[in-house]
Amino acid sequence: MALDTGPDSPVPVRTVSQKLGDWIGRLGAIWVEGQVADFRPRPNARMQFLVLRDLEANVSLSVVADAELVGRMDPPLEIGQRLVVWAKPEFWSGRGSLQLRARTIRAVGIGELLARLAQLQATLAAEGLFAPERKQPLPFLPRRIGLVCGRGSDAEHDVIVNARDRWPAADFEIREVAVQGVNAVSEVTAALAELDAIEDVDVIVITRGGGSVEDLLPFSNEALVRAVSAAATPVVSAIGHEQDNPILDHVADYRASTPTDAGKRIVPSFSEQDALVAGLLTRGRSAVLRRLDTETTWVDDARRRIDRALRTRLETLSADVDHLLARARGLSPLATLERGYAVVQRADGSVVRDAGELEPGEELQVRVQRGSLTAEVTALSQEST
Repeated sequence: MALDTGPDSPVPVRTVSQKLGDWIGRLGAIWVEGQVADFRPRPNARMQFLVLRDLEANVSLSVVADAELVGRMDPPLEIGQRLVVWAKPEFWSGRGSLQLRARTIRAVGIGELLARLAQLQATLAAEGLFAPERKQPLPFLPRRIGLVCGRGSDAEHDVIVNARDRWPAADFEIREVAVQGVNAVSEVTAALAELDAIEDVDVIVITRGGGSVEDLLPFSNEALVRAVSAAATPVVSAIGHEQDNPILDHVADYRASTPTDAGKRIVPSFSEQDALVAGLLTRGRSAVLRRLDTETTWVDDARRRIDRALRTRLETLSADVDHLLARARGLSPLATLERGYAVVQRADGSVVRDAGELEPGEELQVRVQRGSLTAEVTALSQEST
């Protein structure tokens, strides 16, 4: 029932608290699932108190249970354990606190956990989150490597040492977070989001060492798996050992069998690349030399062909010239002179062809093969042709 209140007619705290208690008291008992975030056993106490935290969100509730109920649990109750609790909500109006009064507490067994994980994996697979075409290729040489790992963990050491052993200049942007327990999912997801937002982080490695099924549960959490699927940066999963197989392995762009394998996979080998470059230089140099040899041989052959063609052409032209010279000589007046004839010219240089053109006493120039002489016309005679 709504309270009729206003700034001039406020209700006292006790009334609000009582109303809340009445409303919550009408709620029935419900099954609640969560993970034990805090538990401090109280020896010889009639009641035991624990904090049950949501498996994905940062939300928790206090739970109170009979000491006898907690004492019968097998395995014993401990922090990090997953529980299913049959409980009734209670509101303590005196101190304004809400808690769950447990009537049944049941630990979630390995078999049940595995069955749930199998069902979740099947659901995500049906959505296409594991499809090969969704996976991004890893960069050949990342500018910076994002690393999500436990604080001071062996997994962190293995990734960094093996990466820098292959590529000494490998640069890391590291986020050390909880990798098991109630805070693991939220911290790993937040670190992933931070690294994904950094422009020059080209690949992100999420890693931790091996552990039990319960220890590795955060890496099969649906919220984390979906966050990895949505990341713009390629993600490498390096969780535990070869036989460990959390759902994160299926959604990641590359599944490394171990943290050591991840370190070797995310960067190329400097020595291998150096040898490759040296080999390419050697092959390139050999190819250039072979091409030069081929071209030199071709030029030599072409030069020899051109020399032969020029010689043949010159010989042909020389023969043509000799022939033309012979013809020219045959047509030349000198050839006539060589046969004993003479050329008679008048004083003006004109050649005398008709004796009738001359006058007695006219001086003529007579040219023979070797030299010339001067003559005077003393008598004229003409022969008919």
